[in-house]
Amino acid sequence: MKAIILCAGEGTRLRPLTYTGAKHLIPVANRPIITYSIEMIKEAGITDLGIIVSPHRREEFRQALSDGSELGVKIEYIPQEKPQGLAHAIACAQDFVKQDPFIVCLGDNLLENGIANLVQEFSQSKANGMILLTEVEDPRAFGVARLEKGVIKQVIEKPKDPPSNLAIIGIYLFDKHIFEAIKEIKPSWRGELEVTDAIQKLIDKGYRVLPHVVQKGWWKDVGKPEDILHANRLILERIESEKILGKIDAQTQIKGRVIVSEGAEIIHSELRGPLVIGPGCVIENSFIGPFTAIGPNVSIKESEIEYSIVMEGSSIVGAGRIDHSLIGRNVQIGKKDRLPEAYNMILGDNSQIKLI
Repeated sequence: MKAIILCAGEGTRLRPLTYTGAKHLIPVANRPIITYSIEMIKEAGITDLGIIVSPHRREEFRQALSDGSELGVKIEYIPQEKPQGLAHAIACAQDFVKQDPFIVCLGDNLLENGIANLVQEFSQSKANGMILLTEVEDPRAFGVARLEKGVIKQVIEKPKDPPSNLAIIGIYLFDKHIFEAIKEIKPSWRGELEVTDAIQKLIDKGYRVLPHVVQKGWWKDVGKPEDILHANRLILERIESEKILGKIDAQTQIKGRVIVSEGAEIIHSELRGPLVIGPGCVIENSFIGPFTAIGPNVSIKESEIEYSIVMEGSSIVGAGRIDHSLIGRNVQIGKKDRLPEAYNMILGDNSQIKLI
């Protein structure tokens, strides 16, 4: 079995961060989002991966992931020349997949319990497709499935009047017949080839498409800043114990599950986990609170940061309290005079902020 990861979306809901980088490479708990999908796929025994990318982002992904060997997989980068829908992105991988069954993962989706059992279930079933479903409060923002006695009867994309509350998670398993179905569908009102239309075509032609309702563990679509911060919290909660590899002075207090990477230096500060601090950081006279990920080579002085992500190379000095913020690479934050009690920020790479 092979796998394809769809990463050609432009991430408009994450601007300005995505003006300067792919959303799938934004770090969550100090690792690019896409690496969690790659790890999940590898744990299922699949090591042959195709990543669907926009041509102008291909080199960015290649620099971040190379050929995949460091992650224990083999990666091929497959361009999607124009964003014409998920079904079109899947079709771009036909030459890569050939006759093999394959799994499709959206590169910005996280699934706590992985897919190993799903791959095994699909392989044993001899079905032509499988879709993952989960119950949601408002299914109008998702693809939705209607089941009768455990059999999929209908799938529809973002319905105004949903036939059920079962949303389609961005993980699918298919055999080669999905490519036939994609060739037979037409663009939707959004001008895209919808994967839900292709799945419905399989069902209408009598092919077996199985549902799998995810009932344990969390699923997270990290398409918006608040989703990324929540995913960061969920992953940091999985830290099992304290791990201090950097330099900590005698005045620093550590509470909870904290990871301080090699080469980091912590001076007269308080660290409260779950928390991860990357290599080369300098934290001085500061409080770094729970559910925060500090990227490599970040400098923080005389500031308080909680429930936030600070990316590589940023500098924060005298910023008061920063909470629920997503701060890009090489951002500079400094103060002038009196500060308010807290800030809430979504900052793109190379930003410069002067706090008044």
